[in-house]
Amino acid sequence: MTYYNSIQYTNFSMVTEWYVAGNEIADHTMTHVGDAPSDEIIGNAAALNAFAGIPQSSLQGFRAPFLNYSNEMLQRLSAAQFLYDSSATSTIPVTDPNNDAWWPYTLDYGLANDCLSHKCGDSGPKIAGLWEVPMYAIYDERGAAGAHMMDPWLDAEVGGNTTASLTWMTNAFDDHYQRGTRQPFGIYTHPTHFATGIPGQPTKPDIPRVINRFLDYAQQQDDVWVVTTAQLVAWMRNPVPAAQLNTLPEFQCQTPQVDSAICNGIPANEAGLLSHCTFEDFPWHTCYGCPVTQPTVNQAVPPQDTSNGQQARFRLPANCSTAFWDPIGGKCLCNDDKCKFTDVTKPIGPNGSNLTSGGTGAANSTDDKPEDPYKPFGEDGAMGMGVALGAVVVAALGWVVAL
Repeated sequence: MTYYNSIQYTNFSMVTEWYVAGNEIADHTMTHVGDAPSDEIIGNAAALNAFAGIPQSSLQGFRAPFLNYSNEMLQRLSAAQFLYDSSATSTIPVTDPNNDAWWPYTLDYGLANDCLSHKCGDSGPKIAGLWEVPMYAIYDERGAAGAHMMDPWLDAEVGGNTTASLTWMTNAFDDHYQRGTRQPFGIYTHPTHFATGIPGQPTKPDIPRVINRFLDYAQQQDDVWVVTTAQLVAWMRNPVPAAQLNTLPEFQCQTPQVDSAICNGIPANEAGLLSHCTFEDFPWHTCYGCPVTQPTVNQAVPPQDTSNGQQARFRLPANCSTAFWDPIGGKCLCNDDKCKFTDVTKPIGPNGSNLTSGGTGAANSTDDKPEDPYKPFGEDGAMGMGVALGAVVVAALGWVVAL
């Protein structure tokens, strides 16, 4: 999936781990402000690079907090050389002849979504090369009058039945898959709504159960892929036939083979190597050394703290990948095409393999229990990411995406 990441309340070591595991990390501003100025956008990318080791070249996407974007903000993204934005909403059902559920498109000819709130077409921004990946609404039994965007299970919960959102999601997916032109389908959520072990947040087992049941349903359809937003855009830029998808580098689940004890986002390798940054507002862990102060918009990457004689960590260079970089030794274990990876791509579908370890993967699955809660790094169990998640399922090419 794609994690649209802010800086506040984020444990950077988890960002590193999830990136190395094959997820996409994208920009969501430093302090979660709408219509973000350039320093919020660029500063966030700089901090993710410095403290989580995310290569600048991999930070390709952006989502505006509160989905509050402007024509000017899109221009700022282009100036900062982002590949795509995913903030515009698609709120007319695909079965409506006037639907705005477009496939992702470039802004060469302006916006085509969210036109009630923003200028579209000839009157809107024309930004060559910047992609827009629309966010597709999910509808309840009222149809267009009952559109849901983020966290639809919370809306269902207000009505007293979280699992009603499962029907909404499957019906909306069918619209994309069977009755539309197989436009991408998105699941958009904030992790605090289904995570466990977060102080002050109640555990809601129905929410991961609903998500897993939906994934059970979606992956049993032919020609469905679960992909990141960047993978979707990669296919849009190079739309090979479905049988050739695994030839695209972006669609290969490459697990790095590194056995050395280095701080690189692979938990088995980095026991005792993480730095613990004990800031009062939100303490966090990192492989790349604690700064003297928390990152701010005015100083996104403060100097490293070496006040107690600790060795400064080496930041990720442009010519090494995160999993092969030793930030303590300051060396790259592999920076050429001989790096060892294992492709762990799994088939899904009626005869596919388990996807989430939460009851998905079998055509007749009845086990809907969510997988064991994630065990965070660190002796104090500090955890957290300031993110909005996105997952995409693509079906021929149609996709279920969790964003």
